[in-house]
Amino acid sequence: MSFNANGVRSAHKKGFFDWFATQDVDVLCIQELKAQEGDIPAELKALPGYEAFFHCAEKKGYSGCGLWTKRTPNAVRYGFGYPEFDSEGRYVEADFGDVTVISCYFPSGTSGDIRQDVKMRFLEAMLSHLDALKASGRQVILCGDVNIAHKEIDLKNWKGNLKNSGFLPEERQWLTDLFTDHGWVDVFRTLDTRPDQYTWWSQRGQARAKNVGWRIDYQIATPEVAAKAVATSIYPDEKFSDHAPLTVVYELD
Repeated sequence: MSFNANGVRSAHKKGFFDWFATQDVDVLCIQELKAQEGDIPAELKALPGYEAFFHCAEKKGYSGCGLWTKRTPNAVRYGFGYPEFDSEGRYVEADFGDVTVISCYFPSGTSGDIRQDVKMRFLEAMLSHLDALKASGRQVILCGDVNIAHKEIDLKNWKGNLKNSGFLPEERQWLTDLFTDHGWVDVFRTLDTRPDQYTWWSQRGQARAKNVGWRIDYQIATPEVAAKAVATSIYPDEKFSDHAPLTVVYELD
């Protein structure tokens, strides 16, 4: 399961972990913790049946990724080797046998040109990192808020967002190249090709009630493990965050 909590303490207060306890999830990847490790409630660090690992930003109340797992990982890594981004707490990965699961929070460029430039540098660095992971022969599942809607089907108001961060041609091309030239798989879309399937809605107006949303949360996988995905779902029914949890079931040995 992948979920941008928009503040893990906020999502906790809104009942996310109560709902999560009913879901029988093996690995939970959360983005945007918006907390230092010391600020994360003790009951979340010691969630019954799970071990938890966090990559928090140096800046308080900002970014941050977490990974909760039922199975003890063989190895855990924090950051992906780029200090500019690692200081923002955007990446934690765990190995389970020959499978690596990543919780990753891509930058947003909506606040202006400077952050959009950061986002584009992140995409370049992340592509190099993913290429290296794939070349290592590991099976990889990246769970995260990518902050990009790939195609017109992936957001309601695509015509009005052609010049906006999150749907810029160069961002969308990055995903196209990732899936086409670099051999990665958009797991959700292999299982669900319906329109109007979104994971994020603006807090303004009645966007969520009217389902005027964006699909910007993904599970991106190498082909071998992607082929073992058998079911997927988005859960927008309860508002734990401005995002909805995205779940994929993989039948792995």
